[in-house]
Amino acid sequence: MPKGQIRKALSGFYYVKHEDTLYQTRGRGNFRNRNITPLVGDWVEFESSSITDGYVLEVLERKNELIRPQVSNVDLGVVVTSCVKPNFSYNLLDRFLVTLESKNIQPLIYITKMDIAPDDVIHEMEKMRSYYESIGYPVLFSDTPDKDVLTTYFKDKLTVFMGQSGAGKSTLLNKVAPDLNLEVADISEALGRGRHTTRHVELIELHGGLVADTPGFSSIDFLEIELQELPKQFPEFLEASEFCKFRECQHQKEPKCEVKKRVDSEEILLSRYENYLQFYEEVRTRKPKYNKK
Repeated sequence: MPKGQIRKALSGFYYVKHEDTLYQTRGRGNFRNRNITPLVGDWVEFESSSITDGYVLEVLERKNELIRPQVSNVDLGVVVTSCVKPNFSYNLLDRFLVTLESKNIQPLIYITKMDIAPDDVIHEMEKMRSYYESIGYPVLFSDTPDKDVLTTYFKDKLTVFMGQSGAGKSTLLNKVAPDLNLEVADISEALGRGRHTTRHVELIELHGGLVADTPGFSSIDFLEIELQELPKQFPEFLEASEFCKFRECQHQKEPKCEVKKRVDSEEILLSRYENYLQFYEEVRTRKPKYNKK
């Protein structure tokens, strides 16, 4: 039975790439009863009598999945955030990073609009870059030689773009893949953010890898992360926690907490810790989900 990868989902059809051919297929009839929804990025077993008439028979195990865009088996998440118009937000950046960490997706931070940033903002971005790179996150700046480095990360990976509205996700995608011609929305002056310009998801072959052609979510609610797992999504917290007094320290009011100690000594960025405390409360107080039967 042939295996392939879903490269596009549209109007009830799944377009499966097998070797060098794209097959148009439908989902198996019992998928709905089994609560299975094939996603772009899924590896599947399928059968096909022709390139326009086939069926997905089985969805193979995923390593992760995202809701917006709806894509699975993601390797790299490019977090696109502007330094001005809209202004840079440590809080929003950390939300994306925590979400990617929880999905075991490698993050890459891409800062846009550096060419129109005043000197004090550029200085702040340099400080940000120094810290985030020290904890393992690559940081690239637009309008510098960095912009040509981005595509070197695509090889052998499935990459998605995400970030705040108005940060320039579609513009950046159009730069790395000019044939896309994605619609770019103007920034709403009243709201200070861009209007959504998303559409269905398709994976395109680009620079030796696959890139989702649709910009992803612009805001995040922590709907899946469990409270005890949250501290583990901060790499520098995870490293420091080995020296905490308590094995499952939540870095709140526990005595001899190494994370709080490093925050006080400025080894850990204060904004990271403050964002962690806010995220912790959001997860702790969120309403339980009830599965519909």
